[in-house]
Amino acid sequence: MMLIRLFFEFCRVGLFSVGGGLATIPFLTDMGERTGWFAPGDLANMIAISESTPGPMGVNMATYVGFHTAGVLGGVIATLSLIFPSVVIILIIAGFLQKFRQSKAVDAVFYGLRAASAALISAALLQVARIALLFHETGVETAPGQYVPKTELFYWPAIILAVVIFVLVKFTPLKKLHPICFIGLAALAGAIFQM
Repeated sequence: MMLIRLFFEFCRVGLFSVGGGLATIPFLTDMGERTGWFAPGDLANMIAISESTPGPMGVNMATYVGFHTAGVLGGVIATLSLIFPSVVIILIIAGFLQKFRQSKAVDAVFYGLRAASAALISAALLQVARIALLFHETGVETAPGQYVPKTELFYWPAIILAVVIFVLVKFTPLKKLHPICFIGLAALAGAIFQM
């Protein structure tokens, strides 16, 4: 039953997330809230891992969720079901592409899809910023072994790290470094902040 649900959930994400990996984030957020398969903090970790590992972000996140919920077979099913709608649509379009290449209706559809893609990516950006920079759950120890949750408005270490990386990438000679260097430095800084 879990594998069938994984298939349908990720087929839906693959069908409607126009615009690439970042466009899957709003759908994955909704999926996490509805199914309980992962929390918002887990989503932030999935984004970080998916962005820093080879492969498309949406596929990496589908593999992570599938593996987390149903093991190796779940990872395979979630990954294949995410790409399944795209493969079917590409095969259908390829058959009709020559006929509709000069169609104004097709141009209008793609024009609308660009706007939808921009909206989904913007929503993903705001959501990632909220998870990573604004709301950070911490615990205050009131007695040995007893913690009271405390919510801070800003997570200052992450904000400082984001500003430092932005400055290094835009305004210094370090901007010529390969992006993997910045990923490694950010991972190191994250490990230091969590100590």
